[in-house]
Amino acid sequence: MLGIRQKLSLGFAGLLAIILIIGVQSIFRITRLGESIDVILRENYRSVIACQDMKESLERVDSGLLFVLLGYTQEGERLIDKNLLAFDRSLGVELTNITVPGEADSVAALERLYGRYKAALGEVHASSVPLERRRDAYFGTLLPLFYRIKGTAEGILQMNQKNMSDMNDRARAGAASARHRMYALLLAGVVVALAFVYFTGGWILRPINELIRSADEIGRGNLDLVVQSGSRDEIGHLSEAFNDMAASLREFRRSGQVRLTRIQGATQQAFDSLPEAIAVIDLEGTVEVATESARTNFGLKPGVKVRDVPFDWLTDLYNEAAREGRTAPQPSTEKIVQLFVFGEERYFHPQAVPILDNERQPTGVILVLQDVTQLRQQDEMKRGVISTISHQLKTPLTSIRMAIHLLLEERVGSLTEKQVELLLAAREDSDRLHSILNGLLDIGRLESGRVQMDFRPVSPQSMVLEAVEPFRRTAQDQGITLATNVPADAPEVWADETRIGHVFTNLLSNALKYTPAGGTITLSAATEEKSVAFSISDTGKGIPEMYLARIFEPFFRVPDQGAGTGAGLGLAIAKEIVEAHGGTVGVESREGQGSTFIFTLRRSDVIPKEAILS
Repeated sequence: MLGIRQKLSLGFAGLLAIILIIGVQSIFRITRLGESIDVILRENYRSVIACQDMKESLERVDSGLLFVLLGYTQEGERLIDKNLLAFDRSLGVELTNITVPGEADSVAALERLYGRYKAALGEVHASSVPLERRRDAYFGTLLPLFYRIKGTAEGILQMNQKNMSDMNDRARAGAASARHRMYALLLAGVVVALAFVYFTGGWILRPINELIRSADEIGRGNLDLVVQSGSRDEIGHLSEAFNDMAASLREFRRSGQVRLTRIQGATQQAFDSLPEAIAVIDLEGTVEVATESARTNFGLKPGVKVRDVPFDWLTDLYNEAAREGRTAPQPSTEKIVQLFVFGEERYFHPQAVPILDNERQPTGVILVLQDVTQLRQQDEMKRGVISTISHQLKTPLTSIRMAIHLLLEERVGSLTEKQVELLLAAREDSDRLHSILNGLLDIGRLESGRVQMDFRPVSPQSMVLEAVEPFRRTAQDQGITLATNVPADAPEVWADETRIGHVFTNLLSNALKYTPAGGTITLSAATEEKSVAFSISDTGKGIPEMYLARIFEPFFRVPDQGAGTGAGLGLAIAKEIVEAHGGTVGVESREGQGSTFIFTLRRSDVIPKEAILS
C-alpha cells in the first residue's frame, strides 16, 4: 500500500510534468518568435532604412544642382557633396544586406544608374560649362536618371516591406499556435491538479480530519474513544499512536484520581488541624478547601461561592487579590474586623494572598483570617496599664520636679557647686520623664478616641508657614536652609490646626537634629484627588532600610543615632494624630542621602456634609 510520501510524490510528479512541458513549449515558441522578429529587424528593416536614406540624399543632391543653376554655387556645392557621401553610405549598407529574392538585380541596377548619375553630374556642376548647356544636361540627362534611381530605390523598399509583412504574419500565426498549445497544456494541468486534490482528500485529508475530531473528543475528556483507521500508511500508524496515548491517559487518570483523592484528604486533615480560619478559593470564586474555623465562623465551606457569604469585605478582598495579583489589603493598611462567635466578641485580621503560576498570573486565592482577639486584648491591657502608670507617676513626678525647682532657687538654703550640678541633672531627667509620660498619655488618648478634635478648614500655606516660623532661627544658627514649596491654589484641608502643628513640630525638629550644616530642609504640599500630601524632606544621614518598617513604633529608636534622640514616642504620636484625621503617614529614605516624611490630610471640599456637621 502506498504511504503518504508516495501519494504526495505521485500527485506532485504529475504537476511537475505539466509544468515542465509548459515551460519547454514556452521557451521553444518564444525563441522562434524572437528569431522571426530578429530577422525582420536585422535584415529587412535595415534595407528599408537604407532605401529611404538614399531617396532623401538624392533629393537633396537635386536641390543642390538647382541652387548651382540659379547662381548659388557655394551653397549648392556644399549640399551636393554632403548628400553624395550619405547616398554612398546607404548604398553600401544595401549592398551588404540583400535578403529578398530579386533584390540583388534591383540593387545592381540601382548601382549602375547611380554611376551614370555621378558621371553626368560633373557636366552640370562644372562652372566652366555655359549655363544654357548645363541646363540642357540637367533636364535632359540628370533629371530622368534622378527619377529612375528614386523609382528603383522605392522598388527595393517595397520589396523589403512586403517581406516584413509576410514575416510578421508568420510570427502572428506562430504566436497563435503557441497560445492554443499553452491553453491545452494549462487545461491539462488544471485537470491533473483537480484530480490530485480530489485524491488527496480521500487519501490524506479525510483520515486527518478523523484524527482531529478524535483529538477534540479526547481533549473534552472522552478517553474511552478508539480511533478507527483501515490504512497502513503514516496516518494508520498515527491512529495507533493516538489509541496508545488514550490508553495511557486512561491509566494516568485512574492513578491520578486516586492520588488526588489521597492528597485532598491529607490536605483537608492538615487544614482541620490549623487553628486559623484559612480557605483556598479558585478564580471562579468557589471555595475548594477550608479549615474548620473558616467553615464555622465565616461559612466558607467547600463548594460555596465567596460572593454568597454574608461578608462584603471578604468578597472585596478576594476580588482585589484575584484581579491585581497582589496581597490584599496592602501591608501598610491595618484592617481588623469584629465578629461575634457564639455571643463572644472576637477580632480577625483578614488577608487575601494570590496563588501565582510560573508566569506570575493568579490561579487562585488563599484567604487567611487570623484571630487577633488575644493580641487586641493584650494591647488594650497594655494601653490601660501604661495609662494607669502614667497617671499614677505624674503626681509624684510633679512633686519631685517642684522640689528640684525650689532647691535650685535656694529657697531652703544655699547649695554647693556639686549639689547644683546633681540637681540640674535630676531636673533634666525629670523633665525628660515628664515628656515621656505626656507622650504615653497622648498616645493612649488618641488610640482610645478620647481626644476631642477641633476640625475646621485650614489653608495649607498658612499652616506650613506657621509651623516653619519657630524653627527659622534655629536652622539659621545651624547653617541649614529651610525652604517651603506650597502652591498658592492648594485647597484647604479638614484638620485640627493645633494637633497638626504637633506633627510638623516633631518632623521638623527631627529633620534639624539629623541634618548637618550646609544641608537643606524642604516643606512641600501637593494636591491629590481627595487629599493634600505634605512632605518634609532633609539632606541628612538618612535611615537604614531595615528600620523603615518600625520607625513609627512606640519607643523604637534607630540605633547609632547619637545622644539626645528622645524616647521614641514622637513619630508614634504623629502617626496617631494623622490617622485620627483620616490620613496616612509614611517615610522614604536612603542611607546617606536624607529622608522624606509624607502625610496626607483630607481636603475640606470633599468632606461629606454629615462629617462636617458632626
